[in-house]
Amino acid sequence: MAIRKINPTSPGQRGMTKSDYQEITTSTPEKSLLKPLKKTAGRNNTGRITCRHKGGGVKQHYRMIDFKREKFGVPATVKTIEYDPNRNVRVSLVFYADGEKRYILTPEGLNVGDVIVSGTDVAIQVGNALPLELIPLGTIVHNIELEAGRGAKLVRSAGNSAQLMAKEGNFVTVKLPSGEMRMVRKECLATIGSLGNSDFKNVHIGKAGRKRYMGVRPTVRGVTMNPCDHPHGGGEGKTGPGGHPKTPWGKPALGYKTRKSNKASNKLIVRRRTK
Repeated sequence: MAIRKINPTSPGQRGMTKSDYQEITTSTPEKSLLKPLKKTAGRNNTGRITCRHKGGGVKQHYRMIDFKREKFGVPATVKTIEYDPNRNVRVSLVFYADGEKRYILTPEGLNVGDVIVSGTDVAIQVGNALPLELIPLGTIVHNIELEAGRGAKLVRSAGNSAQLMAKEGNFVTVKLPSGEMRMVRKECLATIGSLGNSDFKNVHIGKAGRKRYMGVRPTVRGVTMNPCDHPHGGGEGKTGPGGHPKTPWGKPALGYKTRKSNKASNKLIVRRRTK
C-alpha cells in the first residue's frame, strides 16, 4: 500500500492524504458473506449514551471474517483482495477446495492465486494457520487465539505482528505489538506473517467532514461547558478545572483505574506493556 496526496483545491484538501488502493482487486463484496450493521450512535439497550462522540456516518455492511480457521487440511485459493469499511486491514476472499467461500485478514505478501491451508501438518508460509507449538521460535505471526477453538483475539489490525519467543510446558511465550510478553496455550492457532496495509497510520484525515463519514461526532472540552454539564464548566472567562481533572460524571480522569482485572489472565503476562 502507498499513500497518495490530494491536490490542494480547497483548505480541507490541503495536506489530506489517502490510500492508493493498489492492492484491491475488486470493489464488489461477496453477498453471501455480508451482514447488515445497525448503528447505535453510542447508545446501549436502554437508550442512554454510553460512548460519547458517536453518530451518523456512512452506511456499511459487516463482512463475516473467518477468525477460527478451523477447516484443517482443506486448501483455499485467494480469489480477491477487498476493502473492508469495518477495519483498517484488507480482507481476502478465499475459495476452499470443497466449494466454501470465506473472508480472512490479508497478511503482507499474500496475493491473488496463492494457496493457503490451516492444520497441523502445513508449511511455514504466509497465510497458513497452525498451532503455536508447531511454529518455530522467532517466527512472525498474527491472528492469535487466546483460547483454542474460540477464534483469534490478538494481533488483528493493520501492520501488526507478534513474535514467538519461547516454549515451555503447555505454554508458548509471545511478544505482542504493544511490547507485552504473555504466555498462550500451545494448542491455540496463529497465522504466519505480518498483517498488510501498514501505511494506514500515516494517512492524514485532512478535514472534519471525513471524520463524520466515519461516524465520529465533535468532541467538546469540559472547560467550555456550563457547570450543569461538566465539573470543569462555568466561571467568568477562561478557568481551569479547579482541582483534579474529572470526567463529565465526576470520576477522576487521570490515573484512576477503571478496568476490572482478570486474575486468571493476568498471571499469564510475563512482562507488561507499561513499566
